[in-house]
Amino acid sequence: MPITIKSAREIELMTEAGRILEIVHGELQKALRPGMSTKEIDRLGEEVIRSYGCTPSFLGYRGYPASICVSLNEEVVHGIPNDKRIVKEGDIVSLDAGVIYKGYHSDAARTHAVGEVSEEARNLIRVARESFFEGIKYAKEGNHLSDISGAIGRYVEKNGCGVVRDLCGHGIGGSLHEAPEIPNYVMSRKGVKLRAGMTLAIEPMINAGGWEVDWLEDEWTVVTRDGSLSAHYENTVLITAGEPILLTLTGEM
Repeated sequence: MPITIKSAREIELMTEAGRILEIVHGELQKALRPGMSTKEIDRLGEEVIRSYGCTPSFLGYRGYPASICVSLNEEVVHGIPNDKRIVKEGDIVSLDAGVIYKGYHSDAARTHAVGEVSEEARNLIRVARESFFEGIKYAKEGNHLSDISGAIGRYVEKNGCGVVRDLCGHGIGGSLHEAPEIPNYVMSRKGVKLRAGMTLAIEPMINAGGWEVDWLEDEWTVVTRDGSLSAHYENTVLITAGEPILLTLTGEM
């Protein structure tokens, strides 16, 4: 699949998709509490998405049965919401969501602490978020994809965490997943040269322990092999000739 350079109109539509997704995440963060089921989170997320005239990107995508991926503790990504899975004090919860606005997607993820969590959990959430910002220092025209990947990976490993290698970020636009793939670790090759108008979903997924992961029998939920905690942070990013624009994070960084 070729890498697409977005037109001004496409960027306008993706900007609105990103703005709405930022609101969705804000509403989910406000609602998140101990005693809530992961299915309640999903229902709320879908309700907010549809209230803005958008469609959930994930619902039905390759058979995924929900609108919000809700992953707890050792679950890395793609946790399937369930009425019987209850969020508890001390959990960390990764919420991954996407919206389609007039045919264009946005994609973003956040990991939240529920009440008082361990120092390890707080540190992991911080490193996941900060690693994203280390990566996008290099997200500008003329640099290479490997500049982003390497900066993320080096920061995570310097902070004693494992970088998931079996999953990566991706291009995004008229499709949820477009070229190129965006690893979160140091690559031996440069990868593609970045050009203004590219739109990328950059998403560090990091573990408190080793980088290895497994898939559960539901064929969606990815968990850390060693049972350690995992955190996920993602934004949809527009490449420009200067500083990148975060389409799903317009507020304070």
